[in-house]
Amino acid sequence: MFGTVLVANRGEIAVRVIRSLRAMGVRSVAVYSDADAGALHTRVADVAVRLGPAPAAESYLSIDRVVEAALRTGAQAVHPGYGFLSENVELATACEAAGIVFVGPPVAAIEAMADKIRAKRTVGAAGVPVVPGRTEPGMDDDAVAAAAVEIGFPVLLKPSAGGGGKGMRVVRDPAELPDQIAAARREARGSFGDDTLLVERYIGAARHVEVQVLGDTHGTVVHLGERECSLQRRHQKVIEEAPSPLLDPGMRARMGAAAVEVARAVGYTGAGTVEFIVDAERPDHFFFLEMNTRLQVEHPVTEAVTGLDLVELQLRVAAGEPLPFGQDDVRLSGHAIEARVYAEDPARGFLPQSGTVLALREPTGPGVRVDSSLAAGSVVGTDYDPMLAKVVAWGPDRETARRRLVAALGDTAVLGVPTNTAFLRALLADPDVVAGALDTGLIERRGGALTAAGEAPAEGLAAAALALLLEDEPVGAAVDPWDMRDGWRIGEPAWTLRRLQAAGDEPVDVRVRGWAGAAEVRVGDGPALPARASRDGDELTVTLDGTTTRYLLAHHDGTVWLAGGGPTVALREHERLHAAAEGGAASGVVTSPMPGTVAVVRAEVGDRVEVGDPLLVVEAMKMEHVLTAPVAGTVTELPVPAGRSVRLDERVAVVTPETPESAAAQGEGG
Repeated sequence: MFGTVLVANRGEIAVRVIRSLRAMGVRSVAVYSDADAGALHTRVADVAVRLGPAPAAESYLSIDRVVEAALRTGAQAVHPGYGFLSENVELATACEAAGIVFVGPPVAAIEAMADKIRAKRTVGAAGVPVVPGRTEPGMDDDAVAAAAVEIGFPVLLKPSAGGGGKGMRVVRDPAELPDQIAAARREARGSFGDDTLLVERYIGAARHVEVQVLGDTHGTVVHLGERECSLQRRHQKVIEEAPSPLLDPGMRARMGAAAVEVARAVGYTGAGTVEFIVDAERPDHFFFLEMNTRLQVEHPVTEAVTGLDLVELQLRVAAGEPLPFGQDDVRLSGHAIEARVYAEDPARGFLPQSGTVLALREPTGPGVRVDSSLAAGSVVGTDYDPMLAKVVAWGPDRETARRRLVAALGDTAVLGVPTNTAFLRALLADPDVVAGALDTGLIERRGGALTAAGEAPAEGLAAAALALLLEDEPVGAAVDPWDMRDGWRIGEPAWTLRRLQAAGDEPVDVRVRGWAGAAEVRVGDGPALPARASRDGDELTVTLDGTTTRYLLAHHDGTVWLAGGGPTVALREHERLHAAAEGGAASGVVTSPMPGTVAVVRAEVGDRVEVGDPLLVVEAMKMEHVLTAPVAGTVTELPVPAGRSVRLDERVAVVTPETPESAAAQGEGG
């Protein structure tokens, strides 16, 4: 076994790999960019090496710097995790040249499967069914468009390199093709350094089922059952589970055998995943989608139902050891479901978010596992993927696992950074999800029903007002009554007004009188309720009308963050929060809905635009978002050029609305 292993990744997967290395007694080396200095993975590793500036190309994607770090620290092997360089032939080749073991499959297997075009041809030749489409290498834009017309709409544009849904576009109308091809190439080039595209028939009512395979260098290849990954948004997985509620034992055996044949066809060793699309209406029909020649994000659910440590097995196979079991020894026990926690705001179209983790609570309990990169004080930026953690729950049956996961997500709190935990709980409570009737279009069909933010609960508003009251009270052995900011008057205490506002909500008047140990609170037009509150560190205990609730609390930069008894809320005392409030959408002011970088400017000052016309594209966390004209009129301001960073809610364009007079003048001028 290796004495030292370098983990060429970041975030939760780096932390997870280091955990197995520590359990095996192997020295771990972390690498980091300037943006990740002090990140959790650098603190849990035995050694941490700086790679370079924040851009991935100058740090995590720099093969020379990764290999040099491995040599400098005496690492005998490099574990790439997933993403970044995990399926990169150049890294595997560079490691081999430097006498370092790449913890992954042989270069030939990566080459065969990393290129989706070549992969489909290899698998098709082995007799495994593939999705209809065009997979000729080197197709230019015209050839891609012609292929789409030939296949018939809707079609799916897919980068030949990479994965994770990056660069994938569903095109339903031929008129959309030029813009969608350009966007898919741009995102693929930015994520993988390769903008080659292929075109496939888009299967709408589909289920996404993948099979975990494992091979050693002694000729043994086994599968460890399947994972259902049908709950997706923008082709990126959100919830995964094992086993699939769709498959019966016979179907499981057929799909597992097909996955093993795919692995054998390319001489595969190590851990890999063969992904299939299954027709939701004809589950006995499945098509090869792709093979990921690496560890998957969702590998914990397979570990939960098999009792195996896939990272340890990867390392042992890479060290030349045989697998300690065969196919007949694999047993699946119970059911496991995983939810991906992202720094994003579902109520604002899942836009990526950033911030500093002010306080953190991660769940515990029977069958619950958390793979996380978070710690209090962690800075969540926009340089990398917005996934923060994975919450996994195991149970003896699917319903127990589902209920445990819903409860665990309710106990998950990240204060200071908006997350998608409330959306995940709503999704897991959806009747079709409860029943296991899943497909890749379910989230899109549900739309706003899963993402509506809802108003801040009255209990949360009352708790925030009481937390502010606690802060106003003086501390010390001797308290001067005149130092109390409680609005006291002769006869009785007066009400103190707090006008609190959650993002997207109207401000709410909350009145408090008394002191924290004996107060009254009135939210809006509701009744005055007896209340008391106390604080111990970042825990706030509130008793409101006889009901006691404990909250995780943080107050920073004018915002009170609370988690407990419901979704996390962020409340601030009312003020004009955003420049876009200057008359709302009718003003024609366009602000950036997230922090990021302007990728493309699609308009010029003086252009006349209609509602919905694209103005510019903002990129954050490897995702592109098109900002459009809110009104018909003339573009009068475009202050941000392509390549410039923008802040959340920064003014990026102004469209001066069309008036009857200007429209008439336009007509006369024509």
